[in-house]
Amino acid sequence: MELYDILKARVDIFVVEQKCPYSEIDGADPGAQHLFIRDSGRILAYARIVDEGGSTVRIGRVITTVRGQGYGRDIMEFCLEWIRENKDAKRVILEAQIYAIGFYEKFGFRVVSEEFWDDGIEHVWMEL
Repeated sequence: MELYDILKARVDIFVVEQKCPYSEIDGADPGAQHLFIRDSGRILAYARIVDEGGSTVRIGRVITTVRGQGYGRDIMEFCLEWIRENKDAKRVILEAQIYAIGFYEKFGFRVVSEEFWDDGIEHVWMEL
């Protein structure tokens, strides 16, 4: 049931809400660490952590299904804590949609690329 709830939340946000038809199931999930906040069976926030090899990990698919309640901050803090406790990461990277740059900067991430289009949405790479 957790898998279904996670995938439904991701599709609801990235495909339906953002009107971005793409293959949400991308093959990275089996080797990823999946972190989420749940209440009464509902996924409130979710992110996945993918080991990129060497000393680099990537945070991705960051979502909240309830806005304005601090769940985005909570899931990012959870991710960074999990990485500190479980990985010997020297680099943490993420692909941010342009509108979310300021959010990730609050955690110490900085933009390390030019803007680029991914599935019809402008993004940048960020690094901590």
